[in-house]
Amino acid sequence: MRKPYHPPSVKFLESELHAKEPIGQFESWLEDAKQCSGILEPNAMLIGTCGRDCKPSVRPMLLKGFCKAGFIFFTNYSSRKGRDLEENPFIAMTFYWEPLRRCVRIEGKAEKISREDTASYFHSRPHDSQIAAVCSKQGQPVPSYQVLHAQYDSLKNKYPEDTLVPVPDTWGGFRVIPEMFEFWQGQSNRLHDRITFRRIETLDKFEPEVMYEGEDGWVYTRLFP
Repeated sequence: MRKPYHPPSVKFLESELHAKEPIGQFESWLEDAKQCSGILEPNAMLIGTCGRDCKPSVRPMLLKGFCKAGFIFFTNYSSRKGRDLEENPFIAMTFYWEPLRRCVRIEGKAEKISREDTASYFHSRPHDSQIAAVCSKQGQPVPSYQVLHAQYDSLKNKYPEDTLVPVPDTWGGFRVIPEMFEFWQGQSNRLHDRITFRRIETLDKFEPEVMYEGEDGWVYTRLFP
């Protein structure tokens, strides 16, 4: 099951960074993923959370926006991920773009966004998706497929296309404030390229022999594969 990655001639070097800070570098790689016909959802990611029980959980999500302030996704606050983040705000995110042999890992802390920003996004969604968010008690048991869809149909009758669907109190957005990025590019010989960015204030000390000062308060370095 071993698949070829990049040959040694295709390198990811520090000198080839699109930006000396991770947001710009992520934006560049995300744009490459958008242009790749083999990637259906370039904004798809895996997010990992862990509550006070110290049992990690990972699930796929869609990134809905990002800037220097952080990375945005939306969910039901009563779901497992929502409960985990209420107990422990630390979070990990992974984007894997297999056709490009690239991966980006992000670690940081999550915080809830404003209800105004949540409502703005919620009402930009397709009407059926708004109804589904109202209908779903995400992650909770439901008696049957028929019961779920009966509740959904009832809500569709209650909120036809020309009415405003109320944003559920338990539904909203999280902003992930990043503290670490890793940009990975696969090599067939398994000497993979790995470049990380960390906030300079999070370092115990700056090691000039292996660290490089980037922009906007970030430091980058290459890791052994």
